[in-house]
Amino acid sequence: MDFERLNAYRIMWVIVMFDLPTETKAQRKIYAKFRKQILDDGFSMFQFSLYIRHCSSRENADVHIQRVKKILPAKGHVGILNITDKQFGMMEIFRGKELIDAPLAPQQLELF
Repeated sequence: MDFERLNAYRIMWVIVMFDLPTETKAQRKIYAKFRKQILDDGFSMFQFSLYIRHCSSRENADVHIQRVKKILPAKGHVGILNITDKQFGMMEIFRGKELIDAPLAPQQLELF
């Protein structure tokens, strides 16, 4: 039980929130490229312009945060939030007025 509790504070979720301009064809291309790059880095869409990624440790989360920072578009707003698995698990998610389950962490194989 203590092992699970420690993991809930060690395992991290990285949340990327963005609002990029899409008024011109060039801006839409930049938006699509940024979105594709974060998807290629293992992020999943949680809501429109809000993407999440499960990370096994704070160090692993830092790697993915740095990758996002390297591909930031010149214009628009991007927010990066790093929270523990415990905090993520306390989130309440609703579809309309119906409470639904939060996304599950992906299964990870650990080799020693």
